[in-house]
Amino acid sequence: MTEQDEYAIDAQSFRDALLEQRAMKLKGGLYHLTQVVMAYNSNHIEGSELSPEQTRFIYETHSVSGDVRVDDVIETMNHFRMFDAMLDALGTPLTVQRILRYHEILKTGTSDADKEWFAVGGWKRLANVVGLRETTAPEDVEAAIKALVDAYPAAMTFEDITDFHYRFESIHPFQDGNGRVGRIIMFGQCLANDILPFIILDKEKQFYYRGLTEYESEPGYLRDTFRHFQDSYYAAFAKFVAEPGGPLTRSMAPRSG
Repeated sequence: MTEQDEYAIDAQSFRDALLEQRAMKLKGGLYHLTQVVMAYNSNHIEGSELSPEQTRFIYETHSVSGDVRVDDVIETMNHFRMFDAMLDALGTPLTVQRILRYHEILKTGTSDADKEWFAVGGWKRLANVVGLRETTAPEDVEAAIKALVDAYPAAMTFEDITDFHYRFESIHPFQDGNGRVGRIIMFGQCLANDILPFIILDKEKQFYYRGLTEYESEPGYLRDTFRHFQDSYYAAFAKFVAEPGGPLTRSMAPRSG
């Protein structure tokens, strides 16, 4: 059973719609809404205080009202650009240089960029932790990321993508921005491998964190969480994608894996 058999509209149609609607500059469609929803949730998980409405206004008008933090606005704009860079790279293998480029896009112009010890578009220089877990030492990050990128086949399964994300976040290669870069990589890996992409929702982030924390002992938690977010993405956005045939309903085919 392939990934695209699980839904009435296959994952390739989602990828094609994102690319076509971006080129059309279509308002209110899959590309537009994915940009807003992903930027809001991915940034909010990391502490942004912008509301969904403020995020939407930044995307649509490049303006925002209310009492907001400058870094939140800059990182939202940068997230939109990072998403576009991910779409531009579809069809080419993930590289270490592209991972660094995503980080550079995300953090350019932020207050972090003014800190001497912070490397925009570069690996962390100071040791850090995720939760209470140790991460890869700064001097070992470059080799660890290269080994991670080299370890996976060009054609990735859903399980490969989940595993890659866990291992990327365990390395925690940047001083800040690891989650957002990791999630944009994962979205692109799904699109590149005809797997339905998904957005990790801030309101359910506790399940995401549990999946990462307990992955080594029970990888099914993280996989099931991502499956849930796939279903949520499909339910919210399938109506914006051209249907290849048949009713716009979730198929009853069992999941693989």
